[in-house]
Amino acid sequence: MAAPVPVLRPVTHIIFDMDGLLLDTERIRSGVLEEICGRYEKKYTWDVKSLLMPGAEKLIHHLLQHNIPIAVGTSSESASFEMKTRRHKEFFSLFNHIVLGDDVKNGKPDPEIFLTCARRFLPPPAPEKCLVFEDAPNGVEAALAAGMQVVMVPDENLSPDLTRKATLVLRSLQDFQPQLFGLPAYE
Repeated sequence: MAAPVPVLRPVTHIIFDMDGLLLDTERIRSGVLEEICGRYEKKYTWDVKSLLMPGAEKLIHHLLQHNIPIAVGTSSESASFEMKTRRHKEFFSLFNHIVLGDDVKNGKPDPEIFLTCARRFLPPPAPEKCLVFEDAPNGVEAALAAGMQVVMVPDENLSPDLTRKATLVLRSLQDFQPQLFGLPAYE
């Protein structure tokens, strides 16, 4: 029996998580790579850690080309955000705004970060008009609690049980089809 096809609603605004979604900053992988590099007297620095994830730049530029408002809602606090994005300032300047962990009282899975992010768009859209991109179960919970749809791009090692609540699950941002959410299709 085929899995049920999710009902996808058209959206007008996009909110992206950062760690593990736009930037490859996943902590477990970092720890393992730091240990391996250390054995060879090399350092695994943020210059290497903070590479953009596949499909991120293409999607962001496509949305901008079609005047779709975009923002980042990340649990990273200011100092951490600055360190992680240091080599990608031009890329992160493309977003309408960025809401950081220190901009809110409650972290994910509380919906505050995504609701705050939506309210900062001018004019602010209704939550159901926002689509969130996330890689973590707590982020999916937060987006759903905010009344938003959520596309999950989980780490390949994450149990499928932890992806079931997402509106749509993809292997990579490269697999996203904007037209499914009423957005202009890639040309």
